[in-house]
Amino acid sequence: MKKEILEHGLSYNRRKFLSRLSLGIGSVALGSLLIPDLFGKDPEEAIIAGLPRFAPKAKRIIYLFQNGAPSQLDLFDYKPLLQKMHGQDLPASIRMGQRLTGMTSGQEHFPLAGSIFRFDEYGRARAHISELLPYTAGVVDDLCIIKTLYTEAINHDPALTFFQTGAQVGNRPSMGAWLSYGLGSENKNLPAFCVLLSKGKGNGQGVYGKLWTNGFLDSMHQGVQFSSGENPVLYLNNPESMDKADRRKMLDKVAELNEASYQEFGDPEIKAKIQQYEMAFRMQTAVPEITDMNKEPESIIKLYGPDCLVPGSYAANCLLARKLSESGVRFVQLYHQGWDAHDNLPGQIKGQCKDVDQASAALITDLKQRGLLDETLVIWGGEFGRTNYCQGNLTKDNYGRDHHPRCFTVWMAGGGVKPGVYGETDEFGYNIASNPVHVHDFHATILNLMGLNHEQLVFKHLGRRYRLTDVAGNVVKDLIA
Repeated sequence: MKKEILEHGLSYNRRKFLSRLSLGIGSVALGSLLIPDLFGKDPEEAIIAGLPRFAPKAKRIIYLFQNGAPSQLDLFDYKPLLQKMHGQDLPASIRMGQRLTGMTSGQEHFPLAGSIFRFDEYGRARAHISELLPYTAGVVDDLCIIKTLYTEAINHDPALTFFQTGAQVGNRPSMGAWLSYGLGSENKNLPAFCVLLSKGKGNGQGVYGKLWTNGFLDSMHQGVQFSSGENPVLYLNNPESMDKADRRKMLDKVAELNEASYQEFGDPEIKAKIQQYEMAFRMQTAVPEITDMNKEPESIIKLYGPDCLVPGSYAANCLLARKLSESGVRFVQLYHQGWDAHDNLPGQIKGQCKDVDQASAALITDLKQRGLLDETLVIWGGEFGRTNYCQGNLTKDNYGRDHHPRCFTVWMAGGGVKPGVYGETDEFGYNIASNPVHVHDFHATILNLMGLNHEQLVFKHLGRRYRLTDVAGNVVKDLIA
């Protein structure tokens, strides 16, 4: 009897297998067309790269990071009470003894500073936008404005590092590196993760390589920095007296040596080096074409503004970010410095907004008219906000603001986010009144939009399983369309 049952089970499995074989082969063929290098990867690598955990709403990210912390109270978070109480001390019941920086901890008084800039309501959500951002106001119906981001870090370096890597300490993979590791690249001739830098007219805070590091991931996931010089990517061109054919022969020989070394030692970083050399060779053709702005039509130049023809400017980097993203770069990180306005904030913020307003809105419009906004997530914001009280001397038309991690504003657009205003701060703009969003929640939501479960995107290092959101983070579903 047992033998009959066993034979019946085997017979059933054979029939089931044969009947579904053709469908399986068809699925494999379709998969190889949709993801050309699916079966060319090492088995372990194929489990990670190129395979979202579920259907993504966004395929690519352009992160417009405003380094130095823009003042949300002068741009997005309209607080008429601050204008009424201008010069009066912040009530102790509002501050509740919360941590201050060393720059204002010695102040005896914390005079409230109302914004001198006019706010108006725009769009279907009647979002308040400052007069400093007229172009942004024009695309407000595409924006998801989050007023209630918060973080524990109160100084630039740890806060900036936390936003980029999910940890306040260094040597952790950046968000772009995690996405490169989790999703791979859409274009074999370009890196999955590119970095662009620009400087504004205000007080700047430095940016550094640890912000786009691969950390403990393979070095192939590190961000590739583009510069504004004659050579956008350093060491990409062939040395003097070496042509492309010679370079190809050299790389083939180096690859043979590296392969032999890998067979002997088994170090995965050797494989990463081989891939990097090959990527650099392919980039020799792709990069000059992408960084050439002369082929852009006059309508695009007018859209972004004349500064987009100035290499290294914010406008030029926004246009380059669109070109890179359109070409399949998974994550483009743009850092714009100059938002650290501890004094003369009205003067500094005018210059900063003039730098970024038109180009940021142009990027949204440009992606939208190309049919790319729905699959491209654009993010705009800094590492924390700024205080509602003045740092130092206060006058009617001049004030400075210190660092404020308790609540600040970031906006997102495209990529499956729900347009509108999310969260509210109290009437003083000091604490969160509803719908808080921690940095870990923000990261979890971004990964979700990219089709990744933040709890499953992990890497084991020194005996511990690491992830971008560490051991925290919840997807904010109300931000997702």
